[in-house]
Amino acid sequence: METLEFIIYPDGRVKEMVTGIVGRSCEEVTRKIEEQLGNVVSREQTSDFYAQSTHQASTVDAQNQATYSDWG
Repeated sequence: METLEFIIYPDGRVKEMVTGIVGRSCEEVTRKIEEQLGNVVSREQTSDFYAQSTHQASTVDAQNQATYSDWG
């Protein structure tokens, strides 16, 4: 599940936490919100940022695919 959580401190600082979004797409999701909030002072990436999406497509060239009988 994708979530964005905001903590607003009494001095006006806002802490934004994003969970459930894999890779750099979290930056796309939060870009417009951050533009409206003001200057970004710091960023800390979570392990989700560095993870790769499990929905990656893969293709196999049928001519190069070995079968059990080709192993000899």
